Amino acid sequence: MPRVLITGGAGFIGSHAATTLLNAGYEVRLLDNLSPQVHGRDRQRPSYLTRDAEFILDDITDSPAVDRALRGCDMVLHLAASVGVGQSMYNIEPYVRTNELGTATLLQELIKRPVARLVIASSMSIYGEGAYRSTDGTIVAPPERATEQLKHGEWDLRTADGTPLEPVPTPETKQPTLSSIYALNKYAQERMCLLTGRAYGIPTLALRFFNVYGPHQALSNPYTGVLAIFAARLLNRRSPLVFEDGLQRRDFVHVRDVARACLLALESECRDDAFNVGSGESRSIHSVACDLAEVMGRPEIGPQLTGKFRVGDIRHCFADLSKSREILGFAPRVAFSDGLAELAGYLADQIADDRAEQATRELLQRGLVA
Repeated sequence: MPRVLITGGAGFIGSHAATTLLNAGYEVRLLDNLSPQVHGRDRQRPSYLTRDAEFILDDITDSPAVDRALRGCDMVLHLAASVGVGQSMYNIEPYVRTNELGTATLLQELIKRPVARLVIASSMSIYGEGAYRSTDGTIVAPPERATEQLKHGEWDLRTADGTPLEPVPTPETKQPTLSSIYALNKYAQERMCLLTGRAYGIPTLALRFFNVYGPHQALSNPYTGVLAIFAARLLNRRSPLVFEDGLQRRDFVHVRDVARACLLALESECRDDAFNVGSGESRSIHSVACDLAEVMGRPEIGPQLTGKFRVGDIRHCFADLSKSREILGFAPRVAFSDGLAELAGYLADQIADDRAEQATRELLQRGLVA
């Protein structure tokens, strides 16, 4: 079977993708720098990572290392990235270096060692606000919310005359609205891969992940997925911190569904295209915090509504999966209730260093929270 190189392969999604690919009969090689923010200061190979995959400890921005990692590989799943909207707004150079220069380094080496297929992990963050419907039924892409509006606690989006807008599933046809450095990075990664793939005859697909959750997520990284951040708070018997009024809606997709989408993309015959990978369902952040507390056996610890907003945050965004179902054959299989129950089981023996308040202070000191 073909050998697949997974960049960022020791991470949350990469570890699950490795297992999924191995179970499908592929050989797997992993390249990861074991970032201390994700894996701890000792930078040890994580215990959850399968031993059946070859592991290379090195950095995606190191050209010789990437060249060595590509030797003998037939496909590439490019997951290596610094993740986090808030942190990207003040750690600009490290985010651009890892996400954009790292991708450029990979592509430069792929020109010398082309592969049969490249799949790049993009993000729902490139959409900015999701799609909305006006009262006359027109689908619109609203502008970002004004700072003055947010300072007055007016969270929802409206038309210029004050008419409320209704959030609807966001299709891949929505034009990007890049409201953070991270969103800009992901869009750059996506476009660089699609452009280079087309120019050099490498079939390439971009997968726009929504809010991924599940076992192996870094609990002590305060810029990781919201469910992991909430879990770290609850493990320390602290209330999850929820921005705005908690009614902002997101799409939560289980990591095993995401790993299966990666497999489908690697095996697909289509090319030069982008696909949403989500659950197709929307949930409020407040309800998710309450649901997680319930399954963790701590229902008395309710979320703390801060009434504050972060620069770069959006109100609502959830996936339209029509295109992914029709072309990739992707449909989520893990129900949210089952995924939460599994996550609670994983969390039962975990220890988390809760850094959510520290992260908020860092944003506040830089004027990125108000």
